[in-house]
Amino acid sequence: MDPRTPCLVGAAQLTVREQPGPEPLDLWEAVARAAADDARLPAGRLGSIQVVHTDSWQYDDPAGRLAERLGAVPGHRAYSKVSGTAPQLLIGEAAARIAAGGLDCALVVGAEALATRRAYRKAGERVPWSHPAVPKPPYGWERPPHPAELAHGLFLPVHTYAIMETARRAALGWTVEEEMADRGRMMAPMTEVAAANPYAWRRAPRTPEELTGGRFVGWPYTRDTVAVLEVDQAAAVVLVSAGLADRLGVPEERRIHLRGWAYAEDTWEVAARPALGSSRAIARAARVAFARAGLGLGDMRALDVYSCFAVALRQACDAIGLDPFDPRGLTVTGGLPYAGGPASDYVLHSTAAMAGLLRARGGHGLVTSVGMHLTKHAYAIWSTEPGGALGDGSPVFTADPVPIVDGYEGPALVAGYTVAHGRDGAAERGVLVVDLPGGGRAHALVHEPGLIEEAEARELVGETVRLASDGQVNTATW
Repeated sequence: MDPRTPCLVGAAQLTVREQPGPEPLDLWEAVARAAADDARLPAGRLGSIQVVHTDSWQYDDPAGRLAERLGAVPGHRAYSKVSGTAPQLLIGEAAARIAAGGLDCALVVGAEALATRRAYRKAGERVPWSHPAVPKPPYGWERPPHPAELAHGLFLPVHTYAIMETARRAALGWTVEEEMADRGRMMAPMTEVAAANPYAWRRAPRTPEELTGGRFVGWPYTRDTVAVLEVDQAAAVVLVSAGLADRLGVPEERRIHLRGWAYAEDTWEVAARPALGSSRAIARAARVAFARAGLGLGDMRALDVYSCFAVALRQACDAIGLDPFDPRGLTVTGGLPYAGGPASDYVLHSTAAMAGLLRARGGHGLVTSVGMHLTKHAYAIWSTEPGGALGDGSPVFTADPVPIVDGYEGPALVAGYTVAHGRDGAAERGVLVVDLPGGGRAHALVHEPGLIEEAEARELVGETVRLASDGQVNTATW
């Protein structure tokens, strides 16, 4: 084996259940040290420190502050943008640098303390955390939302993913009730995986009816079928070269190899997506990752499919030919709604869990990730057997956008929609994405209570609505 071959030899997770808990920097340090210990590597020896963006707190120098804590002087440091794909992109970058001989060990770490932030907020106190960035930097978007999305209040994933869900539901010819029942059956087994996971945030098995019977957050999604963000969780992985692993005395059976991975993008704006209910980018990312690994879906011993919302699971299953009820299961952690969805950091948890499973059982495992509004997709194949090809992480597919039209008035066909609900569970407004007669798409809001109630009671996709506009915001009636 080439001594520069990268392998994962250290992994750690941490879940803090009593709030207020530690700040993110403390969590980073704890899991970084634990992962380094697992790798038999002194923390001060780390040649690269890469940190996943944290929503909890903006530090002045995230990677630098962690390096100080660890007593390390890494030649490479990085702090990611906001994205569920960020951990895999950082891991891919670390693996590529190791394979090129630019370094021989790297840490990728992430943490959120949003449950602690909520505890301080409830107590009416400010968080007493260290090293704030002054001035506070802009939020870590790679790209801000489209002006039309902002004008219509369409920037929260709980609404954008729900719109894609209704589009897929209509394309399959399911009724509202059939989609909800299927969602409950698909996600209930994930709660059982979470119940067996000591790091999971929610560890109670739930029935399908319990999951879909709670309050709505973004119709048709209930609170218990979407990612839980307010968690205190951290995870880290350490990658080293095969040569360093030999010198550290890491046994072969504890080395997990990145056999292949790939990254692809759909259009950034949901309304610009050629098909709201499906994704060609997912299929492309999976196909390239498997080809690089020299393996197929049937070779996988275990799977963790990114599960922030049901439609993310469903579009992935559609694209790669995976049965949602595959006996291997869809997750090794319990998924983001039950194991925990710590903002951009979840894939470090799924990767650490997959590494532990493969160490125990051997074989190959698939870990997927999603960024933004089902925009970005990364597929990674991990294995106890070396081989394959890494790739460089550049997008292997980018979809062509459908034009978004502002200020449209006249008839249009509903392509997908949701009803936004407040924290009290009450329906607040309908949000539509519509197909226009001359091509292109537009957004529209529904304010009439009777129409909102009707939208939740029957299928609206494919129906003709009439849009009126004030030049910035469209409203719809029928």
